[in-house]
Amino acid sequence: MKRTGALLLLTACVALGAGIAQADVIGPPPVSDAAIRGEGFPAKLSEFAFFTQYRPQMPNRGVHPYTLNTPLWSDGADKLRFIYLPQGTQLAADGEGLLKFPVGAAIVKTFAFGEGADRKLIETRVLLHRVDGWVALPYRWNAEQTDATLALGGGRVDLTTPAGEAISYAIPNKNQCKTCHSKDGEVIPIGPKARNLAASWLGEMVREGALDRVPQGAGTLPVWSARKAGDPAAPLARAYLDVNCAHCHQPGGGASNSGLDLRWEQADPHAYGLMKRPVAAGRGAGDRDFSIVAGHPDKSILLYRMDSTEPGVAMPELGKSSVDTEGVAVVRRWIAEMK
Repeated sequence: MKRTGALLLLTACVALGAGIAQADVIGPPPVSDAAIRGEGFPAKLSEFAFFTQYRPQMPNRGVHPYTLNTPLWSDGADKLRFIYLPQGTQLAADGEGLLKFPVGAAIVKTFAFGEGADRKLIETRVLLHRVDGWVALPYRWNAEQTDATLALGGGRVDLTTPAGEAISYAIPNKNQCKTCHSKDGEVIPIGPKARNLAASWLGEMVREGALDRVPQGAGTLPVWSARKAGDPAAPLARAYLDVNCAHCHQPGGGASNSGLDLRWEQADPHAYGLMKRPVAAGRGAGDRDFSIVAGHPDKSILLYRMDSTEPGVAMPELGKSSVDTEGVAVVRRWIAEMK
């Protein structure tokens, strides 16, 4: 009886160990390719399974965290960025411009405020690359920080920025997402351009087989967080305008009718605003006549609109409830130093 009992116990332990080992091998459910590629709009962020743990934003298999040299500013929000690639696919380099994404890929960006245990996830925006193009969807996090719900109509969240300013933070609706991500009438990504990605990260993606090659011009934009007081203002200002404004202010962009082209690669000073009269700024121009007046920041429409939160004046029109004082200071110094 004792021998039989010991044998039964040993068998049970082996079975339990096998079950644990099998669970370790299987791991969490994989990212749902069906949710990404399907026609519908999943009601919950968790339906995609981009994360194995949601509040700490632990990425699932095939989900690659990344950062930008010069990030887009959104009321001082901390942004957690990820790229998902289906198994067997990879990104393709296209010079210093936007990486080419395979169908079934996704770009995920979570906006958070606060630090450590006090950090609060506010929203997660996803771009899904489907057969017929990109789809942009916003998700709003619940109070328990356990999941985020599809917010096609957008929303408002009262919070305090890192600068200590109380604001009504705007979660964009689906159409507003499309406004910023539109070029020539199509929805496209705007963040992961090779020039704004670290060459070291791109190299690691190549080694993992997730990118075909390190692009020329990788990491060209300055690292905003590493800037110092004595750094030249021009590269910082041009990078800031490229990232924060050029998705609309470029040929084919949502504000192409302004004639203002704020892309990093634009070399014509008049095209990016120097002594350029506004086409249709309305009261947004204030009493100023030109987008940029060399040596005179306070006479420049561009800086006037950056330094405002007044509807109809403030630029950007979306994703901003407060003024980015650091960005304004860099652009001010750039214009002041112009000859």
